[in-house]
Amino acid sequence: MSKPAPHAEPLHGPQLLLGTLSLSLATFMNVLDSSIANVSLPAIAGDLGVSPTQGTWVITSFGVANAISVPLTGWLTQRFGAVRLFTLSVLLFVLTSWLCGFAPSLEMLVFFRVLQGLVAGPMIPLSQTLLLASYPRAKAGTALALWGVTTLVAPVVGPLLGGWITDNISWPWIFYINVPVGLLAAAITWSIYRHRETPTRKLPIDTIGLTLLVLWVGALQLMLDKGKELDWFASTEIVVLAIVAVLSFAVFLVWELTEEHPVVDLRLFKGRNFAFGALSLSVAYALFFGNVVLLPLWLQQWMGYTATVAGMALAPVGVFAILLTPLVGRKVGQWDPRRMATGAFIIFALVLWLRSQFTTGTDFTHILIPTLIQGVAMAFFFIPLTTITLAGQPPERIPAAAGLSNFTRITAGAMGTSLATTLWDDRAALHHAHLTEPLVQGQGVLAQTLDGLRSAGLSTEQALATISRLIDQQAYTRAVDDIFLGSAYLFLALIGLIWLTERPPRLQTGNAVDAGGAH
Repeated sequence: MSKPAPHAEPLHGPQLLLGTLSLSLATFMNVLDSSIANVSLPAIAGDLGVSPTQGTWVITSFGVANAISVPLTGWLTQRFGAVRLFTLSVLLFVLTSWLCGFAPSLEMLVFFRVLQGLVAGPMIPLSQTLLLASYPRAKAGTALALWGVTTLVAPVVGPLLGGWITDNISWPWIFYINVPVGLLAAAITWSIYRHRETPTRKLPIDTIGLTLLVLWVGALQLMLDKGKELDWFASTEIVVLAIVAVLSFAVFLVWELTEEHPVVDLRLFKGRNFAFGALSLSVAYALFFGNVVLLPLWLQQWMGYTATVAGMALAPVGVFAILLTPLVGRKVGQWDPRRMATGAFIIFALVLWLRSQFTTGTDFTHILIPTLIQGVAMAFFFIPLTTITLAGQPPERIPAAAGLSNFTRITAGAMGTSLATTLWDDRAALHHAHLTEPLVQGQGVLAQTLDGLRSAGLSTEQALATISRLIDQQAYTRAVDDIFLGSAYLFLALIGLIWLTERPPRLQTGNAVDAGGAH
């Protein structure tokens, strides 16, 4: 056991600057990895010989593993100390990033992404903890604003950087770039913070609860990821995964509600604000993240966009998010956060409705506009909903509440991705059948189209392939429109959940709320 550290005094001058930089770099690297792979999925899938739908496992595996490790942060911090744990997490993140780049197959890449997600769990909450300890209490809002901007810039840079690297170098470098960044962040953090270690003590860990958590989350995610490929419940494997998920979840609920030191404190759901706040945040994040993954897949597979241009189409989301987040942070304690979150959901619905109007002829500018508007929704989404969710919790329960809220949100994001890609394929198959029906029924139409293409110099095989490609393009475009429109309606329906919560008490300063709910 280390000696209890004296109350850490705020840092000053170059140390404060370097400390903030190193913690922000580590956070930036972590958040970047949740978005940088989005535009690289077609390239990864093509290189590893799998379908783009299977390629989404690269994203979902990281998200699920990350969600599982988040609730362990509190126990690990007390066992090893915040500085030691944070530095070790960063170094292990560097190692697993390097291994991801070397992965020779999808199975190995997913395995290393799981490891990467597991070691990434403590990084974001601990970066906040160490940053707040570096600043005077009066400047806590400034510290969190700086931290919040870092987490908002990363999703903007991610698609741009991922697209450029994929087109100009090769996809493994989206992981290799973490190596120098992570090593620099770990070295600076250790040199500045090692004398400011937090006290450590041995606490019991809920091994049974943790095992059950891994079992039900892992089985459910595997079922969602492989369901389409294995024809859902026609497959014995899917049936077994479903049974394991349901049974382990049921036992997990009973165990965690009766355990003295639960790995996840489910009693928090007894609070109305926490229950409805965490539910609306998680479902909204699942919708948001599922659509964020679908858009670049559609642009690259069916609109002919390169990874770089697809990244440019996603990047403007950060413009208004970065500009408005400081305002939201200042006003969330004075304005009604329920109204702010309602506004965000309405804007999300508008953005998705605009996207549901996309056709194969939509130009880059019209694809860009909804992305730009979405930045406003992001700014008014995470901070108000996190404020609502944590409102009324005593200070000693805030870490557990924030951890559980993050766990449900990240898990929902991974599952939302799986559901969105599965629904996309299903709707595309339906539209494909509708589009080919006139051709099958009216053979003359098909013959006339073939004659026209052959007269343009194409062989019969080339002409048939061209027709098939055009039908597929239309089918997948109509399918993605269906998902955008359905998501828009769901965002509007979610507004009702927000108003089942109570308004948090007014505060003089609202910016000391966890702005990191976004990631």
